[in-house]
Amino acid sequence: MDKTLKYLNLLTAFFAIILLVSNIVSTKIISVGPFTFDAGTLLFPLSYIFGDILTEVYGYKRTRKIIWTGFFMSLIAMVIFVVIGMWPAAPEWMHQDSYIIILGLTPRIIGASLIAYFAGEFANSYIMAKMKIHTQGKHLWLRTIGSTIVGEGIDTVLFVLVAFYGVLSTDLLILVLISNYVFKVTIEVLFTPITYAACRVLKRREQEDYYDYETQFNPFILK
Repeated sequence: MDKTLKYLNLLTAFFAIILLVSNIVSTKIISVGPFTFDAGTLLFPLSYIFGDILTEVYGYKRTRKIIWTGFFMSLIAMVIFVVIGMWPAAPEWMHQDSYIIILGLTPRIIGASLIAYFAGEFANSYIMAKMKIHTQGKHLWLRTIGSTIVGEGIDTVLFVLVAFYGVLSTDLLILVLISNYVFKVTIEVLFTPITYAACRVLKRREQEDYYDYETQFNPFILK
C-alpha cells in the first residue's frame, strides 16, 4: 500500500483544472507580443510543469494515474459541451448562436487536446523518469527542459493540426504552431527556478523522491 502523501490529491486537482480551463479558452486566438496562439497556450504549459514536478517527486507510476485522470475529466467535459450544445434552448433564451460560436469548437479542441495531451504528457513523464535514473537525480533543469522540448513538440504539432486544420489559413496555422511551441518551451525555461523550489519543498514535506527503477512504462498499465 502507498504511503500517505499529503499533497498528491491537491496537485492532481490543480492539474485537472488547468487542463480543463485551457481547453475551453483555446477557442480564442490571441496575440502576445510577437506570438499568435490560442489562449489555452497561456495555461497549458503549467500542466507540463505540474507533470515535471509530479514525476520528479512521486515518479512515473503515480503520475501515470494522474495523467489518465486528466484525460477522463477532459472527455467528460467534451461530452457535456456536446450534449448542452445540442439541447434545445428555452424559447426566451436568445443566446444559442453565441453559445455555439464560443463553445461550438470546444468538442473539437478538447478532442485534439486529448490526442495531443495523451502523447505529449506521457512522452514528457517518460523522459523525465528515465533521465532521472540516468543522471542519478542530478541536473533537474536538464530533465525538465529536455522532456518539455520533446513532449511539447509532440503535443503542439498534434493539437494545432487536429484542432485548427481547415479552420485557420495555412499561414496562420503555421504561425500558431510555431508560436505555441516557442512560447511553451520558453515558459518551461522561465519557470525552472519555481520547479526547483516546488520539488525541493515537496520532497522534504512528503519524504518522497521516487526513482522508477522497476516501473513498467506502458501507459496503459494503471497498477
